[in-house]
Amino acid sequence: MGLLWWFEGIRTPFFDTLFSWITRFGEEMSLIVIFCVVFWCVNKKMAYVIGFSFFLSGMIVQGMKTLFRIPRPWVYDPTFEPVGGSIYASTGYAFPSGHTQTAAALLGSIGIGVKQKWFKILLYGLALLVGFSRLYLGVHYLEDVIVSLLITFGVVLFANKVITDGVVDKKKELRISLVMMICAMVVTAYAAYLYHAGVTVPSQLRDSTRVAGAAIGCAIGMYIERVYIQFSPKSKNIGIQILKFVLGAVGMVVVQEGFRLIGTGLLMDAIRYFLVVIWIVVVYPLIIKRFFDSTV
Repeated sequence: MGLLWWFEGIRTPFFDTLFSWITRFGEEMSLIVIFCVVFWCVNKKMAYVIGFSFFLSGMIVQGMKTLFRIPRPWVYDPTFEPVGGSIYASTGYAFPSGHTQTAAALLGSIGIGVKQKWFKILLYGLALLVGFSRLYLGVHYLEDVIVSLLITFGVVLFANKVITDGVVDKKKELRISLVMMICAMVVTAYAAYLYHAGVTVPSQLRDSTRVAGAAIGCAIGMYIERVYIQFSPKSKNIGIQILKFVLGAVGMVVVQEGFRLIGTGLLMDAIRYFLVVIWIVVVYPLIIKRFFDSTV
């Protein structure tokens, strides 16, 4: 807590605003938007590295959160106050940092896939700044950020080796998908046990069940797309690329919000996130292949 109290003592309105914006690179919406742009319009291999890195590291991080159940700084010390509204986006337990994990998976995966050295440095630096922002904002401890960075960057390196371009090996693709599915099922089973045993409350398990549902969707969808669909994201027509993204995003919102009307809760959240990822990785690629591939 000493480091967090020190940051609390040097806060200014300018840096409060700056780091509140920087930390958004670790939020769900940033990940989804950038992933969809890369996947539908730019580079499928890079997108799959992002997805595999995010979900595998996410399962590890969320599993550790529910295993250790470390309270947030303001819960541990009620006299401590995080910056502004940062507390509302900081759900679940503290250790390790989910925002840091998301940013490291997203920015690290793009960084490892680009050739320009200056761009790599920019992306890796921004990922580190997201981790730093969690400390400045007062929503995580130092060990939360460090462990999350180590886990996620390690997974990014692994993902970049196992996700390849070119000829698809069905057995290899199946193994990759099974790894994600098994991890998601383990995290889900443990969360269910904690809930039914009365160890914790649903609000502390929501992130893990959402990520698990989305991870299962990605595992199934990734195999189907890479083995059977194999759409092309490329197009020389920038207007077509913008149209592709807009239509895909609209469909994603319809799935997300439409299913939300059916019900809420841990199970419904997991199903909703599963369906959103299936739209992104399977259904919309089928539409792209049918209506847009001829425009390449």
